[in-house]
Amino acid sequence: MASLDQPGVHGVGQVLLGLASVTSPTASDPRALPFETAGWGRRILALAIDWVASWLVVAVVLGWDEIGRTGSNASWWTLAVYVVESTVLTSLAGGSFGKLATRLRTVRTTPGRRDPRPLDPIRALARQILVAVVIPPLIFRADGRGLHDLAAGTATVTLQTYRASFLGA
Repeated sequence: MASLDQPGVHGVGQVLLGLASVTSPTASDPRALPFETAGWGRRILALAIDWVASWLVVAVVLGWDEIGRTGSNASWWTLAVYVVESTVLTSLAGGSFGKLATRLRTVRTTPGRRDPRPLDPIRALARQILVAVVIPPLIFRADGRGLHDLAAGTATVTLQTYRASFLGA
């Protein structure tokens, strides 16, 4: 596993303090991807959409009164709904509800191959559990892939990049 002081690995603190280079690895770097990853703004918007949708599902199922009650388990249920929703949709459609709404896709980063198929359910579940833990996405490389992406062998790309790089459209 890479540490923050290795070239190309950055944490949110390094980026906020301006200590991290935000350039992608050079083409000669063996870790470089042959395509561009999606920007952080759209990724955060996708996560917010997923979280609100998951919260609404929990609110409808448990009731609005339960959501606001002190000591409620509603936040844990929201997290569980988020993990299940994002796992199922990522393995079926290539992205969670929020990613699909913001025109993002999660793709496989198999070296030397461009695989347009969505992730298998186990890999998608492992990736989403790491996202739910929060820390892995905050430690990332210059190419925009966090520890959750590195562990699952994935990257998040725009729909335009997905079509051009993976479907040849």
